[in-house]
Amino acid sequence: MTARELKEKYIKFFVEKQHVEIPSSPLVPDNDSSTLFISAGMHPLVPYLMGEKHPLGKRLVNVQKCLRTGDIDSVGDAVHHTFFEMLGNWSLNDYFKKEMILWSFEFLTKILKYDPKIINVTVYKDDKESLEIWKNLEISDDRIRILDKSDNWWERGGIDGPCGPDTEMFIPDKDGNLVEIWNDVFMDQYTDGKGNYKDLGYKNVDTGMGVERTLAMLNHLDDNYLTDIWLPIIKKIEALSGKKYNDDKKSMRIIADHIKAAVFIIADGIEPSNKERGYVLRRLIRKSLRVAKKLNINSLLEIAQSVIDNQDNYAGIYPELNNPNILEVIETEENKFKLTLELGLKELKKITNINGFKAFKIYESFGFPLELIEEELNIKIDKEEFEKALKEHQEVSKTLKAGEFKSGLENSSEIITKYHTATHILHAALRQTLGNNVSQAGSNITAERLRFDFNYDQKLNPDQLCAIETLVNQVIKSKLPITKQEMKLEEAKKSGALAFFGHKYPEIVSVYTIGDFSKEICTGPHVVNTNSLGIFKIQKEESAGSGKRRIYAILK
Repeated sequence: MTARELKEKYIKFFVEKQHVEIPSSPLVPDNDSSTLFISAGMHPLVPYLMGEKHPLGKRLVNVQKCLRTGDIDSVGDAVHHTFFEMLGNWSLNDYFKKEMILWSFEFLTKILKYDPKIINVTVYKDDKESLEIWKNLEISDDRIRILDKSDNWWERGGIDGPCGPDTEMFIPDKDGNLVEIWNDVFMDQYTDGKGNYKDLGYKNVDTGMGVERTLAMLNHLDDNYLTDIWLPIIKKIEALSGKKYNDDKKSMRIIADHIKAAVFIIADGIEPSNKERGYVLRRLIRKSLRVAKKLNINSLLEIAQSVIDNQDNYAGIYPELNNPNILEVIETEENKFKLTLELGLKELKKITNINGFKAFKIYESFGFPLELIEEELNIKIDKEEFEKALKEHQEVSKTLKAGEFKSGLENSSEIITKYHTATHILHAALRQTLGNNVSQAGSNITAERLRFDFNYDQKLNPDQLCAIETLVNQVIKSKLPITKQEMKLEEAKKSGALAFFGHKYPEIVSVYTIGDFSKEICTGPHVVNTNSLGIFKIQKEESAGSGKRRIYAILK
């Protein structure tokens, strides 16, 4: 079975169960300061899991592109990936445990043709309903494990939001080892992130089936990198290196994974930098270069092109991969790193009494892994010190804040809602002041300020900034009402609603109108009138990359 065939079977199955297919969201979350990248299919749907009405109804299904930075250092084995695709279906206060478990069983046995006698499941210890449903499906006791919260309860540690028990399904691989293939989460609880729980008020279902893992299992492979998702990329690495996959599996897996992830990150508008998402991208490219050098590969461009050319073998459809700037960004970073590498080697030779912490600083500054430092200096370094520094750094890389994510925005508090509304007014003000070629390129909202990125190739002068700030405040003082309409996407565009941010929209969208000043496609939330926003003040304007500017602003 191919990835595309698996995707089509999954979508078709749930569409026949009255689900509506929705597009994959971009990897970069819209208006969410708490996470670097979308890491699960449910992430973009959190506002709807919390009760907001979805314009396409209560039953949804899709294939979502995901990226998890916490797995970067695990890549190299047969199963870990930085970028991956996830199949998922959702019930937004519609069906619940019985329907979902029965459908899970049906899909595994009737569609994927697994023998019911080999299916193993886990169930949360207090979830008697799910346990009974599985038993009625003739899953014998020896194939059911009853586990506590540490294994079969879904929530984000320390983060407020929806949560609940889950049930997981396992299939034995060719060696008899049980491999998790699907996870059904029953979200009927809410946690404040501090160990306190209450009824959510909604009974939601969130599921996840990793395409890479499932595809390997369906094809009786113990190596994810031997599926059609990866083979064309692996073959390109073989051709460039003159080596076979079996000669150095780890290196080829790292290169294939990291460059694929880098291509998708760049396709969603991120460029290499020394902070946040840009740093993750830089790290992926530079590590790929180091590993590629071991295989006598001096450029990643042809490998990146093989990722782009492999689109037919991905489960999802991603037109953003046709972005002509992808290869240019990678080539620029390659050239920068070659210079950095040269400088780093010179710097390394100056250091005396190097320990694990110093080694990590070299790694952080120049991209030198521990083994390269040891090789160059012909010494052994305290790995525990290095790992401690690395772990601290990973926590920063995984999230922008302590929590991995909250719902939609940083949260749905009054101040976050105000700042979100203000970004819409700022967007319209920028277009009115600088021209209609200006478009949103990203945003980041916290309780302290807003950050708005837009496409513009010149630094704004003081007069322009003053004019923009004045216009925003005039709109606020005008007491304009803010209304919401749901309509078809084409109808929304014809009405003049802006739809710049993101790559795909569903068939039915929400359009927010601010008086006669702004009209945009958005999921919300917004205030009901501009007069509640206060005074808008621009704090800083700066470059956000080639052809992009960034504004930081506050509400007083």
